[in-house]
Parts: sequence; structure tokens; C-alpha cells
Amino acid sequence: MNKGDRLLDVKDLKVSFRTYAGEVQAVRGVTFHLNKGEVLAIVGESGCGKSVTAQTLMRLIPTPPSYIKSGSILFEGKTDIVKLSNRQMEKIRGSEMGMIFQDPMTSLNPTMKIGEQITEGLIKHRGLKKKAAVQKAIELLKLVGINSPEGRIHQYPHELSGGMRQRVMIAIALACSPKLLIADEPTTALDVTIQAQIIDLMKSISEKTESSIIVITHDLGVVADMAQRVVVMYAGKIVEQGTVDEIFYDPQHPYTWGLLRSVPRLDTNSDEELIPIPGTPPDLFAPPKGCAFAARCPYAMKACLEEDPEHTPLSETHSAACWLLHPDAPKVERPVQIGGHQHV
Repeated sequence: MNKGDRLLDVKDLKVSFRTYAGEVQAVRGVTFHLNKGEVLAIVGESGCGKSVTAQTLMRLIPTPPSYIKSGSILFEGKTDIVKLSNRQMEKIRGSEMGMIFQDPMTSLNPTMKIGEQITEGLIKHRGLKKKAAVQKAIELLKLVGINSPEGRIHQYPHELSGGMRQRVMIAIALACSPKLLIADEPTTALDVTIQAQIIDLMKSISEKTESSIIVITHDLGVVADMAQRVVVMYAGKIVEQGTVDEIFYDPQHPYTWGLLRSVPRLDTNSDEELIPIPGTPPDLFAPPKGCAFAARCPYAMKACLEEDPEHTPLSETHSAACWLLHPDAPKVERPVQIGGHQHV
């Protein structure tokens, strides 16, 4: 795939927060790309920097206390999001990029009817008249699988169930046919059956509208069922990235192994215990000088504590940042429990 097929190119992105205690280095030199029409998943534990990365793509992080230290976010090969003013960003946000937040109850305005919240962007960004915007809102509610949309547009968020509110959030994000849709933990607040419906809905939307989607999640079941490529983040950095099959069947970083071993497998009858990753992530006030995962890694060597490894390319699409991939490193046998994925 050539660079002309890329919708987004993120290079060496660093984002920090100024606090009374000092600088928190939330995102520490992240580089990845997103192709047109692709679903990319960014996975990792809470606090690894995945949500800050996603919100920075749309310039939604509060400034101050946050600030972008360095890097570029190239949209459609020409617009650097980092350099845009707030006014320029407002034109892109909602029309070119849409976001689905984790908790629709806190993201929807409780004092506005559903219809008003969907038509707002259509009137502002697409210049539609009220009547045409209402008609479009009804079509969007049908698209996201809400019954009797003509009546629903007159309801308030508290009158809908959690799953329906999340569908409304998706309808708002889709209203202006954005080229990029960012979904930040879109199924966390939902029960399992509704989760599966929302995942199916987002997959069909990606196919119908040809929009690119970035899914931020810690749920590897969501990843297996939705994404084509995966970025694994730890302590503000990318430690591994590759296609879904490369990450699930041929993972190369011990942190990725740990994530996969701590997820229940539904495709085997064994009574294997889930193995949690011991320890806690490092303090991002003062990140370690070596590999951030070294303190929790059973395979850590002296080099891991002293110097951060570079990414080693493993294929055109797969790379990992681990000293175990160095030609002089000892050969390590990968844990047997990992590999394979179960569809939600």
C-alpha cells in the first residue's frame, strides 16, 4: 500500500501534562499510520497513553495542563493537525473527524433532545436547513439500528437505554460523514450482548461508509472482531504493531504475550488459569531510561534496564521494540498459552 492510501500519519508524537508535582510524560514518541477504509486498534492497560493519543488526534485534550511537546499528525497527507489553530480545528472536528466516547451519558447533553444533538453538526458543518437536517437525523438513527426514529428524535438521553445512547453517539459522530472515526472504549459501559451489537454496527458502518476507524480498547475480543491492524502501547510508547493475525498468532514482545495470556480463551476446553502481568506500570513523572516494561518482564536483561530498544522490523507490517529480537540476545521460548483469537 502506498502513502497515497494513508489517511493519517502520526510521527514522533510526544504529549505531556504540567502538574504541581512536575511533568507527566503521557505519550512518548508515538509513530503509526492509518490507511483509508481501515480499522486500527490501539490496545494497552489503563494509563498507557492510548486515550491521550486518540484525543490529541482531534485536539480534544485540555491545554493547559496538557501540551504537545513534539511530533506531527498529518491528515490526508497535507494538513498537520498539530499546527492548526482552535478555529481551524473546529472546522475539521465533526465534519472530517468524529469521536465516539466511552460513556454516552456524560457525552450527550441531558438538556437537549436527541434530534437537536444530531442536527447541530449537520446545520453547522453541512449548512442544511432545519427540515432537511431532521430528515437526515432520522436516517442516521435508522442506520445505527434504532427503532421508531421519528419518535426517538423528540426524546432526551435519560429516556433511552445505555445501548441506545451509545447508538445515538455513533449517529452524531457519523452525521457529517467523517473520513476518520475514533472510538474510545466504545463498549466498556455496555453488557456483553449489547457490546456484540455495537461491534457489528461499527463493522458494517466502516464497510458502508468507507470511513477509517481507530478503536481504543483494552478488550482483545473487540480487537479480534473488528480491526485489521493492531498497535500495542505501554507506558506512553508503542511496543509492538502488526496485522491482527501477526499480533494474535505471532506476537514478539513479552508485554503482548502477557496481554494475550491474561484473556480467557473460548476456543479450548482446558481449565488453564489466567495469568495476570505482575507489578504495575512505571511512573510517567520519571520514566525509566531503559525499556519501560523491564521491571515487570521475566526475560529482562541488563541491556533492558540501561537502554530503550529500537523497533525491529519483522515483516512489512510487523515490528516490535524488544532487546530479545537482537541477534545476540538469548533465545527465549514463547509461552504456549498464547495465540489464536475468539470472535465476540
